[in-house]
Amino acid sequence: MFLFKLVARLDCWVLMLAGVAVSCGQVVLPDSEVATTPSISRPQPTKATIESAYYIVQPGDTLYSIGFRSGHGYQVLAAWNGIKPPYKILVGQTLKMFDSGPEKPTVVKPSNDPGSLVRAPVKKRNSSQKKSIVSNDKKKLLKLHWQWPITGKVLKKFSQSGRKGIDISGRLGQSVKATETGKVVYSGTGLIGYGNLLIVKHNEMYMSAYANNSLLLVEEGEYVEKGQKIAELGKSASGQAALHFEIRKNGNPVNPLEYLPKN
Repeated sequence: MFLFKLVARLDCWVLMLAGVAVSCGQVVLPDSEVATTPSISRPQPTKATIESAYYIVQPGDTLYSIGFRSGHGYQVLAAWNGIKPPYKILVGQTLKMFDSGPEKPTVVKPSNDPGSLVRAPVKKRNSSQKKSIVSNDKKKLLKLHWQWPITGKVLKKFSQSGRKGIDISGRLGQSVKATETGKVVYSGTGLIGYGNLLIVKHNEMYMSAYANNSLLLVEEGEYVEKGQKIAELGKSASGQAALHFEIRKNGNPVNPLEYLPKN
């Protein structure tokens, strides 16, 4: 037994002289020789950006929010992608962010087969019908009477904000009110740079947006009345209590000061 231990001890010394650390009969390799599992660098899945020709729908996206971010508007995106009301989209769905032109109708030649399909001719509206439709739409749009979302001083005008709305000063927690009656089509934090954001659709042409809120009081799909409290004011990126407010016409930002009553 003594001879066995002596041989084992000699083996340890030999290993130590060779530059290998040992402890209690167990061989421990130096740090430079310790085998480590190589880290595998897996490529991260790339997400299409709003600026891309195609956009992949992410969790929390709606057609309204994508149209708002891109500046195209939900109606244009719906037309480009063949999406019909109520404009539902699915996570992972690919949207075209460009106009690929009208699809050519499929011409089906008639045959003797009674089951064959023949496309019916499209009836065109005459000029008087078109004028009446346009005039009726204008009457509906003229019914909007905007009010200020909060009472405060305009800190940043339309031209100063990169032609994307205005910033209005206020108090932290101040009530933010709907500028007109409409339906909430977005309520969340998915749009970078807008914080807690609400988007209200007033009709097929106009929407209003309320950003930098500390608290959102209404949800998507909810109808709000003009003057109804819909949020509480938070802070902007500069740390100041201020509301970023936008009015969008057909998806494009317009100067809110041209629509709001004069103070």
